[in-house]
Amino acid sequence: MKVAVLGSGRVGWVIARDLNEDANLKVTVIDRSTQSLERVSRRVGCATVVADLSNPGVVAQLSSDADLVVGALPGAMGLSTMEAVIDAGKPYVDISFMPEDPRELDSKARERGVPVLYDIGIAPGMSSMLATHAAKQIGVVRHLSILVGGLPNVRTQPWEYAAPFSPADVVEEYVRPARMRVGGHITMRPALSGIEHVDFPGIGTLEAFHTDGLRSLIDTLDCPSMEEKTLRWPGHADKIRLLRDAGFLSKESVEMPGGELVCPRDLTLKLLEEPWRLDDDSDEFTVMRVTVIGGKEPNYSRVVWNVADRSDRTRKETSMARTTGFPAAILARMMLDGSLKLEPGVNPPETVARFDGAVERLLSELDSRGVHYSRQGSSAGIPK
Repeated sequence: MKVAVLGSGRVGWVIARDLNEDANLKVTVIDRSTQSLERVSRRVGCATVVADLSNPGVVAQLSSDADLVVGALPGAMGLSTMEAVIDAGKPYVDISFMPEDPRELDSKARERGVPVLYDIGIAPGMSSMLATHAAKQIGVVRHLSILVGGLPNVRTQPWEYAAPFSPADVVEEYVRPARMRVGGHITMRPALSGIEHVDFPGIGTLEAFHTDGLRSLIDTLDCPSMEEKTLRWPGHADKIRLLRDAGFLSKESVEMPGGELVCPRDLTLKLLEEPWRLDDDSDEFTVMRVTVIGGKEPNYSRVVWNVADRSDRTRKETSMARTTGFPAAILARMMLDGSLKLEPGVNPPETVARFDGAVERLLSELDSRGVHYSRQGSSAGIPK
């Protein structure tokens, strides 16, 4: 069977290698960067095609020969790419963190008979599946907390951060208002707000702040209290908030003395490109904690999922590529072999948890790749 992988970046090439290790699959990676595709050819050995994927017509044409398409492009390209793949009539697994709601394409996907699985990664993605899986086990859900982040091992001033995926997508998380549920109602909070410090074994103390990572869960999970927070080394949020509040992350162009128009965010991203660069030989880690509290009084239960993954320098895989790319590759394979029979339409990641045994298989296959999720359960009180 033929699989097209759109995007050969830090995550895309890991997806391609994982799929290419299956003798039953013929993988083609498509990107406009010849340098990036040369790396794929050298490390993966699959077919590559140079093409401009910002053109929906090109996407549709190159998808037409595949049995399934995997999207690993920046969020800004996510919706148009998804629509092009749907127009080509091909099943689609997507990891892009697009600002739009992909469910606006649900009717078109249903009309075309195309199953689409979006927001597949660690969070959203694994977080959504684990939360839904836990909810099935404990029944009534009272509270959900998701803490997640990817960070360099070495803290280097001033940012103490390196971007494991597109810097533009990182900045989008810092400016997009965060949705959560408080007292049963959807509430908006500014990104980077609600800072708290959380200790993680073997890592130390990290800061957590609100970001808009609940995505579809805020609609699909019946839970009156839920929030998602991003994890960084302490002090990072204050620095980014200063940039944001001073206008450096704005998309509104500023006229310079000579009359030239400059977009502050574009300039900021360019200036951050080098200090935020994550090299292949960099040591970094990804950590996530998903806490679900539910049940009925007085027998409340707490389910906590933890993962802490580190880069694999031998295989030149970043932890974010592993924790994001592997779930996408595994679920793509499950769709191809028929074990995950999604209905046509645009499906959020928590849909996977509704299939008996799907999350268990996913966790087992992740474990075989060295990405280990641990689960703890206990009695609990309800957070105030």
